[in-house]
Amino acid sequence: MDALTWWVAVIAALMAAAWYLSYNAARLDRLHARVEGSLSALDAQLVRRAEATLELANSGSLDPASALILAGAASESLEAHDERAGYQRPGDDLLEGQLFSGREVAESDLTQALQIALTAPVVEQLHDDPGLAGGPALARVRAAALRVQLARRFHNDAVKDVQRVRRKAVVRWFRLAGHAEMPQTIEFDDELPAAVGD
Repeated sequence: MDALTWWVAVIAALMAAAWYLSYNAARLDRLHARVEGSLSALDAQLVRRAEATLELANSGSLDPASALILAGAASESLEAHDERAGYQRPGDDLLEGQLFSGREVAESDLTQALQIALTAPVVEQLHDDPGLAGGPALARVRAAALRVQLARRFHNDAVKDVQRVRRKAVVRWFRLAGHAEMPQTIEFDDELPAAVGD
């Protein structure tokens, strides 16, 4: 093998390695962007669920105790959202410091309040009386709760994809993730009350 052929082979190998590293870095960047987008979508769906719950609580269709439980839990959820949003400035990384942490408790509490307040007899009463404003509000709560489940699952799938790629040796050796924090899945109770899910 002459010197020219050897240099061509070395340059070709270096170019292939550079392309491979660049491809993996770009892929990881896209995955991180997908996680940020899914986190924003989950955040929006949680706000919609809390607002729909507050609307149901204020509809006058529920007994005062149930309305108070729902209104309190929905308000806590919205306050947790506002506190998280207060830490952000335009251009901030949504994943920096895992700003969602701490909201899991408020969101699980809202789910539990929905399960306590929306028993089968209450849901049946809301469906049977067309004069009550609670029927349409209940439908909005159900739709929002289903979207929360989907958004959380989509986000957790995106996080698992990032975690899987970041475990690869080439990503760790060449620090292709840079200083980006490892995203974490979001776990909280988001099950619909049995009577509402039917």
